[in-house]
Amino acid sequence: MDEKSQQLMPDYRMIYYDILSDKYPERMDEFKNLLEKPTLSVLEILQINQKIFGKVDKSVERFNQRHRSYSSNDIFEILEYQKKNNMSNMKLANHFKLSRNTVAKWKKLFLL
Repeated sequence: MDEKSQQLMPDYRMIYYDILSDKYPERMDEFKNLLEKPTLSVLEILQINQKIFGKVDKSVERFNQRHRSYSSNDIFEILEYQKKNNMSNMKLANHFKLSRNTVAKWKKLFLL
């Protein structure tokens, strides 16, 4: 990632730190290891979000999914997760709430 795109990325570490310290200070120890990392991957961000907020209703989830974006490093990590866990495109898409077409497109672009 170049310096310019790094500046445009939100600092999720600080965002989640602020959320936890304001609303859930008793849970800070649970997330200490993740919050001490210099940067968080998309998988870690999704994991933290799931642990803090739990399940959300379908309309909020659909809205959030439409506004998600992935860097090439995130895409490689997701595709590596697929390979490591021996998942089909459909299972991977369901796991990360993606389109099967998106997964197929990523594989075509990044793995060929």
